[in-house]
Amino acid sequence: MIAALCIDDNRGLRFNRRRQSRDRAVTADLLQSAGGRTLWIAPGSAALFPEGAVTACEAFLERAGEGEWCFVEDRPLAPVLHKIEALVLYRWNRVYPADTYLDVIPWESGWRLTSREEFSGRSHKLITKEVYLP
Repeated sequence: MIAALCIDDNRGLRFNRRRQSRDRAVTADLLQSAGGRTLWIAPGSAALFPEGAVTACEAFLERAGEGEWCFVEDRPLAPVLHKIEALVLYRWNRVYPADTYLDVIPWESGWRLTSREEFSGRSHKLITKEVYLP
């Protein structure tokens, strides 16, 4: 599976059970990157995507197969790390309050950065997309 997450500069994902931020440019990039392959999400993430574009399931990380994408907003990755073929981080390039953090630190865990690109979002002037491979 390919796991995609939005993080702030402190690896924050959520605050008070809410996403820190959202951006339509990230959603569009994520759908384009998935290239028609299944994009799994938690039911709480469904509002971010066009109807029919994703597969929502509470156990999405367990159900996702090889080559399929997962958009992760609120789950630890450590339990499924053995399944992750690539990690895609969309960085907000700022710090938000957070109480849920990315539990895997790819740059400290032997993962290698294979690509980095920057683009403008609707709510963020600069979003950095990084792809890590194990």
